[in-house]
Amino acid sequence: METNHPSQGDALVEEIHPVDQIRPVGKLFMFAIQHILVMVAAPVSSVFLIAKALNLSEALSSALLSSVFVFCGLGSILQSVGIGKIGVRLPFIMLPGGAATILFISIAQGTDLQTAAGAVILTGIFYLLAVTLFVRILKYFPPLVIGTMVLVIGISLVRITGFLFTGRPGTEHFGDPMQLLLALVTIVLTVLCFRFLRGFLRQLAVAFGLVGGTLFAMVLGETNFTALIAGPVISTPTLFPFGMPHLDLVAAIPMLVWSLASMAEATGQTVINGEIVGREVDPTRDVPRVIRSDGIISIIGGLFGTPVMVTSGENIGIVRASGVRSRYVTAVAGVLLIVIGFTPMARMLNGIPPAVVGGTAVVVFAIISVLGIQMLARVDFTQTGNLVTCTLALALGLLPVLIPGMYHSLPANIQTIFGSGVAMSALVAVLLNLLFNHCGNNRQSGSTPKPDESPQARPANYRI
Repeated sequence: METNHPSQGDALVEEIHPVDQIRPVGKLFMFAIQHILVMVAAPVSSVFLIAKALNLSEALSSALLSSVFVFCGLGSILQSVGIGKIGVRLPFIMLPGGAATILFISIAQGTDLQTAAGAVILTGIFYLLAVTLFVRILKYFPPLVIGTMVLVIGISLVRITGFLFTGRPGTEHFGDPMQLLLALVTIVLTVLCFRFLRGFLRQLAVAFGLVGGTLFAMVLGETNFTALIAGPVISTPTLFPFGMPHLDLVAAIPMLVWSLASMAEATGQTVINGEIVGREVDPTRDVPRVIRSDGIISIIGGLFGTPVMVTSGENIGIVRASGVRSRYVTAVAGVLLIVIGFTPMARMLNGIPPAVVGGTAVVVFAIISVLGIQMLARVDFTQTGNLVTCTLALALGLLPVLIPGMYHSLPANIQTIFGSGVAMSALVAVLLNLLFNHCGNNRQSGSTPKPDESPQARPANYRI
């Protein structure tokens, strides 16, 4: 007579956390492609900006694009799989930092490309050296601070990617109806896929929306992949593409200052990623693993001419939207990114219309904002200090997002901090949280526990 008791093998399978589960190869491949389709605009646009701003040759631009894709892949594998205390073992994708790309261009224009590459290497070294000190202040990043930062991160990303289909205000093509139509069609297709597809297909809704938007653009004659095939069959990263890097500490200061904000952002992304996948995150253990990976990949990438590489919050929204929590999905995405870096596929992906990418990204990044709201919902806002902290952190964090360039008259290093919405929200939230919750007699009192000490207010997988 058969029994319904689970076998020992079944019990072992049940004990495997969803983050550590290896999906069937076919599904891993499809989910990995979805991650790539969402993130592909970042490396392509990063290289495009550098090439145009610094007048790079076509051959040098091609080599740089290859390097960026390869190191995106290596970084994604390192974060997803991990080696010892390097890599957080969560589903993360690595990208060239947007602000880091602008700083790279700025340093190169003020000095030369060798100094800009040296600044990237110095920043990577700074990550490795500063992380020990940074860990000591993580106790001042409770859910009140993290939730506020994540909300600002999401809103900032929505604004940045929105420009992909609206264009920049004041430019000739700002508000082009065709680009708005492409973004709208992409968003509608994504929503319809979420609504009517089921199971495995629903988990690929974001990818289907992007592919559908691209096909719609092809029908309207807004994109053509044929011309992008021309070029070298094999692309390879080039060591020292600009010559031997020049390590100039003074020239690297703006990038080093920015890296502090980057570490704060990595803290929020790590916590919210752990929240999404249901794995307990210990910031003092896991955040350094993220930052070390960023540092190592940036150091090596700097030798091949890339800007600073950072672990991206962009793909966190994909994990939440698809419900696929396996870190091996992003590890496979990393492998595919390396393959793309050596083939013409990198050029061909550039054929996806920016408006379509923007429509997809707006959906994904808005999810990140909602996750920040969800975390803040656990905070006790009947406490005046918590209310004031969140209010001012949001206000001062969103001002540079809503009014770009408002600090243009300040010194460059101060602009780097004040001009970053994420950095400002983190700075204000940490300082006010210290004032209200950690400073002697000024600590909040009352019958309601403080949100950073209450089990109800703290995320189930967050501990300090």
